[in-house]
Amino acid sequence: MADTRKNPEHRYVSDLRRIDASSAVLSRSLAAMLPIGASVLFLLLVAVFAASRFGLSDAVSILIVTAAIVGGYMALNIGANDVANNMGPAVGGRVLTIGGAIVIAVVCEVAGAVLAGGDVVKTISSGIIAPEGVGVQEFQVLMLSALFAAAIWIHVATALGAPVSTTHSIVGGVVGSGIAAAGVGIVNWSTMLQIVASWVISPIFGAIVAAVLLHILKVRVLYAPDRLKAAANWVPLLIALMASAFAAYMAMKGLKNIWKASPLAILAVAAASFVAAWALARPYIARRLTRLRDKRSDISGLFDLPLIAGTALLSFAHGANDVANAVGPLAAIVATMGQSNALAAQVTVPFWVLLVGALGIAVGLATFGPKLIRVVGEQITRLNSPRAFCVALSAAVTVLLASWLGLPVSSTHVAVGAVFGVGFLREHRENPNRRRLRPGHKLNATAEDAFNSRNVKRSRYLVRRRFLWSIAAAWVVTVPATAGLAAALYGLLRLL
Repeated sequence: MADTRKNPEHRYVSDLRRIDASSAVLSRSLAAMLPIGASVLFLLLVAVFAASRFGLSDAVSILIVTAAIVGGYMALNIGANDVANNMGPAVGGRVLTIGGAIVIAVVCEVAGAVLAGGDVVKTISSGIIAPEGVGVQEFQVLMLSALFAAAIWIHVATALGAPVSTTHSIVGGVVGSGIAAAGVGIVNWSTMLQIVASWVISPIFGAIVAAVLLHILKVRVLYAPDRLKAAANWVPLLIALMASAFAAYMAMKGLKNIWKASPLAILAVAAASFVAAWALARPYIARRLTRLRDKRSDISGLFDLPLIAGTALLSFAHGANDVANAVGPLAAIVATMGQSNALAAQVTVPFWVLLVGALGIAVGLATFGPKLIRVVGEQITRLNSPRAFCVALSAAVTVLLASWLGLPVSSTHVAVGAVFGVGFLREHRENPNRRRLRPGHKLNATAEDAFNSRNVKRSRYLVRRRFLWSIAAAWVVTVPATAGLAAALYGLLRLL
């Protein structure tokens, strides 16, 4: 081997390689530190704003400032975890890049939170506990403990790559701190039973609806003898169905804080949206089909634009609804300032509190969101535009059906369940006679055996089971974990 001490050229090449390696390590370190730095900066700004508004002169003002910081931390974690359910399918279907998905989600999440966010939030998180069972000071510490516990749990779940329900996280926190403050009698156990039921109802509903939609799409369009003719007839109807579902979803959920629509009004909006979307989609699809071949890959591109619109609306509705999970307890604490013994059933959320939640969700999404977006969109099962379209449509349809039937559902569980439903349908259709190779499989005796073994080898799971079990475990553990953590935090804060 050449001696680099005697060969300057080799020495210079070696030095350049070391410099390149060092530069690569430095770049990776800076890239890893940037999200943390942005999050810390956001929390510092929240702390400075809250301190300038309320001061740090007494225990109550210190509690408010602390709650503002914890509320911002909760919003960061919601952005990092929960928004992936809306944007993941579009990214996995190669319709949007990670950067494009983040831009759309940030704009729509902030718009939904600020324009249609919860102007009125129940201070006891959907009737989970009876606030009259505790005093004002205990209630403030209870809410802070619940908020902090939920934020920590979502942070842990994000690090583990598990999308979890932020609603269930805050519910578990409220239950745990409420029991620590006043015993089990303070909890509304009928509400808790509904929440437990949603663990099963939400993902199964989402999976079934998504699988049925994808089956119809495959049979009627993608595998039809004349795909172009089938697409001309069916794709406008599917787009109209999506428009109708999302219009009803927005009227029922996304805009509920600024427009209390009656059931008849929701039906009228849905019907009008269906007719309008169908009338616009027919000529649009007809023009697109004149430039397409009779191939599944070409037909799949017809769903790109509706999918982008659907995910944008899901993000708007998510911002309008789930900002309350980040700032509801903070608003409750702010509302009890100056009170001695009376707790209102509802509180008005100040605009600055909504803004903290909206910006926190945006920062968390932009910095830590890509990890969960990839999990939901790419790592559970392989998606394309039609599959992702069915997932997004399933999320809206399932929430509407469940609300109409009075069943409790979690949007997180619905969306993730829909991804699994699409994956399991693919397994059933593409590998109907799938068998697993037994350990110790040996060389085949005949050519026919070899051919059959080749088919067995090509049969594979199209849904990664490790995500199925890890996500299901995280869902089951969410409420007990946040409850136990909140109870411990409540005891610690009471000591302080």
